Amino acid sequence: MRGPIAPPQVPLAASRAEAFADLVQDSVERLERRWPQLADIDFLVLEVPRLDGQSWNDEAVPLGGSIPAREGRPARVVVYRRPVEIRTKGRDERAALVHEVVVEQVAEVLGLTPETVDPRYGED
Repeated sequence: MRGPIAPPQVPLAASRAEAFADLVQDSVERLERRWPQLADIDFLVLEVPRLDGQSWNDEAVPLGGSIPAREGRPARVVVYRRPVEIRTKGRDERAALVHEVVVEQVAEVLGLTPETVDPRYGED
């Protein structure tokens, strides 16, 4: 019998990249309730950060980044999937780290502290 093991709407059918993107989206939706202006920010998932002449070691590899709005382009928040996955063991731990990275980057874009963006920041 050929065909998929599970229908597409079942989480088993989601790739690791799709599941990770869902974690980022969940985090953004959590924050949008308090910060509706996040609808004007693009949230991206990239596999790894670019080197751009910088060298990274295991402790210095960024987990995310932000690009301010300019020239008619919205601000962007980027979460790097592979560095986050490497630092986490399970889905709950990964979700917590993704949320922490999203909060930190949103704070950077908005010019606020992470604790202002999410009062529960750092409690996990």
